[in-house]
Amino acid sequence: MRSVRARTSLGATLVVALALAVAGVALLAVLRGSLASQADLQANVAARSVAVQVAAGTPFADLDLPDEAEEHPVQVVSDGRVVAVGEGIEAIGGTASRSVRPVPAGPAQDADDERGGGEVAEDVRYSTGDVTVEGDSATYRFAAVEASKPDGREATVYAGSAVQSAAVSGVRTAMLAALPALLLVVAGTTWLVTRRALAPVEGIRREMAAVTASADLSRRVPEPATHDEVARLARTTNETLAALEASVERQRRFVADASHELRSPIASLRTQLEVGAAHPALLDLPGAVEDTVRLQGLAADLLLLARLDAGERPGQARVDLAALVRDEVAQRPGGRAPVRVAAGERAEVRGSRAQLARVLGNLLDNAQRHAEAEVSVEVRREGGRVLLAVADDGAGVPEGERERIFERFVRLDDARSRDEGGAGLGLAIARDVAARHGGTLRAARSPSGGARFELRLPAV
Repeated sequence: MRSVRARTSLGATLVVALALAVAGVALLAVLRGSLASQADLQANVAARSVAVQVAAGTPFADLDLPDEAEEHPVQVVSDGRVVAVGEGIEAIGGTASRSVRPVPAGPAQDADDERGGGEVAEDVRYSTGDVTVEGDSATYRFAAVEASKPDGREATVYAGSAVQSAAVSGVRTAMLAALPALLLVVAGTTWLVTRRALAPVEGIRREMAAVTASADLSRRVPEPATHDEVARLARTTNETLAALEASVERQRRFVADASHELRSPIASLRTQLEVGAAHPALLDLPGAVEDTVRLQGLAADLLLLARLDAGERPGQARVDLAALVRDEVAQRPGGRAPVRVAAGERAEVRGSRAQLARVLGNLLDNAQRHAEAEVSVEVRREGGRVLLAVADDGAGVPEGERERIFERFVRLDDARSRDEGGAGLGLAIARDVAARHGGTLRAARSPSGGARFELRLPAV
């Protein structure tokens, strides 16, 4: 059964059927117990009314038994003999004797006793038996009450009251007859309610199928006006589609920008090689080497970005940023802007030494490219984090551009020259590596008026 509506309707119907069955059984049990208690009470009243006559000394043959034996059949037993039976009783069960013919008592035994009154016992016993009265049989609850005549003889009065089994049967029949109709109503209602509830889900499915077929990630699924789980599913789906659209668009732009950036050094290198092949004396070997190095660096940047986009996790080695800064600065050529280092104490973080060195190198390249006279590097601990700051005394970054410069292939107007600037990937790589290490990288204004890049990483 593949339909959610069908499974829900069937499950709801089964649960209701089980609940109704349990409730029906409990109801019938309570009804049967109530009717039995009522029958016991009526039988007890009838038995005591006869027992009072026995205790008053009324002869057994003169006892005033109930006129309607069908309602209250009575049997009186004394000394093991049946001494009185209700009129019309043809068979009796549930009493001390199954005899329906009274045995006449002797004159002396059945005479009125003027010596005083007898007693009626407080205790009562109950039993169940079948009685046939004038050809009709039924089940009765009998109350047995002990009574003593004034002369001391004991007698037991059995009086019955019919158990209303017909009422129980009627209720059971009515419940069984109504059960199928009720279950049909429950199944139909559940089917309609589920269909209405799942209609937005079907709309989401159709729209997602259309997105898959058309590859148009700008489409969005309909969001119902409700605030239930289906509405949250629709919103989450649209958020996923938006994130996917942005990711695909970013990937397309990345491929386009990468192709554009690769085209220039490849074209320049090809031109130089073709000129060198035709005129060896005109070969610009240093220029060809420079283009090759730039092409190699760009390919390495693109490869690193691809690994970062694929979710590559950095290592968990302990890296001393202070020592890393000193080593990297010592290996760099002097250039036109010397680097001043302020990194004394150990400042350890966890991560990849190679990737962190790449971040530092990119920040130093950017600073030296824009500095007027000097570049400063600072490393210090700030509570549970380590700060690595690289600042220059150049023109700085306008406040409105401080986030855009971290986008891929973005170069500001004063740094668009490929001879002076890079491909616009250095800062993007630095921020991605910082994020992978659980840190942040932001641009600010340095005290000297230039740019200041602050890398913060969790300290060990």
